[in-house]
Amino acid sequence: MEVTVDLIRERLAEIRPAGLKKDIVAAGMIRDVRMEGARVEVEMLRGPLPQPILDATLEEIRRSVGAFDGVASVDVKVTQPQGAPGQEIGPIPGVEHILAVSSTKGGVGKSTVSVNLACSLARRGLRVGLLDADVYGPSMPTMLGVSRRPEVVDGNKVKPPEAHGIRFISMGLLVDDTAPVIWRGPLVTGVLRQFIKDVMWGDLDVLVVDLPPGTGDAQLTLVQQVPLSGAVVVTTPQDVSLLDVERGVAMFRQVNTPVIGVVENMSGLVCGQCGYRDELFGSGGGAALAERFEVPLLAQIPIVEDIRKGGDGGVPVVVGQPDNPVSGIYDGLSARVADALSAGEGQAPAPRIVG
Repeated sequence: MEVTVDLIRERLAEIRPAGLKKDIVAAGMIRDVRMEGARVEVEMLRGPLPQPILDATLEEIRRSVGAFDGVASVDVKVTQPQGAPGQEIGPIPGVEHILAVSSTKGGVGKSTVSVNLACSLARRGLRVGLLDADVYGPSMPTMLGVSRRPEVVDGNKVKPPEAHGIRFISMGLLVDDTAPVIWRGPLVTGVLRQFIKDVMWGDLDVLVVDLPPGTGDAQLTLVQQVPLSGAVVVTTPQDVSLLDVERGVAMFRQVNTPVIGVVENMSGLVCGQCGYRDELFGSGGGAALAERFEVPLLAQIPIVEDIRKGGDGGVPVVVGQPDNPVSGIYDGLSARVADALSAGEGQAPAPRIVG
């Protein structure tokens, strides 16, 4: 069979990099395919791929296209999308550590963990900031009990509001809470960059970044362009959550971000009257994930009504009920995270960017 450009494109459509929901053709990353005799040239947009995933994708393109009979060489040219940033966001002045809280499955209570972890770190005497990177479903204003818009200083700098001893920023402070946020990836990435660079964070010991679920533009931009000190992965006990979380752990590993450990949320329902514990979602899932990736199981947080009440009322449980047993679990989590950040000296390998 004679090799044609159409056949090559069909072969390229079989390639889907880790973290992308579409193949590289459907995602619009293939700009052109040319043939000159036995030589094939592929022009590809870089897209939101961290360097290790990009390298693996390029190798798969060369291998797949080179497998055609009659193809002697495959040259792949990578270009930056027009208007995309060509350099990393880089460190944030005055911020010692940047900690990502992640899950690749929605509905596991990641934002609740982020808020209570940040507040617990602040209760330990640390200077803490919280960045709500979930542009599509921001929940931090409700959980922290703040609805006022942030103050704009010097024309273009944003002064973040403070609540319960932490500074925070969220898209929920900037848009009507009844209006749906329907944006394309590049706009989301731009907002994330502004939240990092144009917010007056001041001097912080830790900036906690609550990532949206998944491994899309926001997550890839952060792990690729910001020197993270580490990441905490949130899951629930059931197996279906663990399968998704594996991709998140792998994403951080591929860009050399230390995974501090796993938090198993919704780890059993505890009766507020008798203390009986019901394993609604099974048990042992977080421990299995931690063992598989050789990282610590940092905490197992049960389903407790006081956590829900605190989030709905704008006073996180670790603040409103510091003597609650579940607050003690969060305090243990924050102690382990603080120790890990201190031991790592807050430095992750510098991101590598293709211009």
